[in-house]
Amino acid sequence: MARDFRGALFLLLFFVCLSPRVLAGPEPERARFRQAEHGVYVIAHRGAHDGIPENSLPAYAKAIELGCDFLEIDVRATKDGHFVSIHNPKIDSYTAGDTGRVSDMTLAQLKALDIGSRVGPQWKNTRIPTLEEILALARGKIGIYLDLKVPAVPELMKIIKSYGMEKDVVWYMPSYFYEKSGERAFENTHPMPDPGSLENLDTILDSHPVHVVATDMGVLSAEFVSAAHSRQAKVFVDDHEGSEAEWRKILRWNTDGIQTDHPQQLIEFLKAQKTESPRSRGRLSTR
Repeated sequence: MARDFRGALFLLLFFVCLSPRVLAGPEPERARFRQAEHGVYVIAHRGAHDGIPENSLPAYAKAIELGCDFLEIDVRATKDGHFVSIHNPKIDSYTAGDTGRVSDMTLAQLKALDIGSRVGPQWKNTRIPTLEEILALARGKIGIYLDLKVPAVPELMKIIKSYGMEKDVVWYMPSYFYEKSGERAFENTHPMPDPGSLENLDTILDSHPVHVVATDMGVLSAEFVSAAHSRQAKVFVDDHEGSEAEWRKILRWNTDGIQTDHPQQLIEFLKAQKTESPRSRGRLSTR
């Protein structure tokens, strides 16, 4: 009987080893993210900038203090090849009287600008931050939602890798830019294309192993989220109103992350929702 049992066990192990998964070898490693702190990923658009200069280190520090999951940063290139976080292509609306395009100015010229006084005297001499300064502040504390304003993926990837943060970054871009760049450009990170429509979502997810997609309230729907989830992709959405009514709709559709100008209010709202109906949601990881 013992011999028969050993023989049957041997055959069983033999056929298991011949399974396609085993023959194909181990699955390649995929980037992982921490769990959402509040059940749904809270993305601080331009940092937590209520009464604080947007896209500034103080705004990003406040988002970390609040317990947000991601900092949204807008990356632009300077004339001398550095990367800074500023939303608009021109500096005109950030200072008192200065004008010019970011791409026509050196890092030293941009660093000389005071972007804080227009918000309040307590922020005088606040400066435009470099990507390196933001990564140093964020490392080990929060993820980065990188809004690509310039097609410089290899250069940005080199900087992100130097901080060991490639697994902490989602790369926002239009879907056509992702397809043009190719999957290899983003290595073991999270490219996050915006398909622009439900119809294009199917095209993107059927063609590429994307783990997260971005959209806004003009496109988001229960059908959109369901289609993404059926292909193991998460959905991050930009809110429009930043209201509780809007957030309730977003949660009702099982959306995984919300980018907002009101991260503190969103966190308070999510905490209240969790108290009312505890749920485990918004996981962006591999299995």
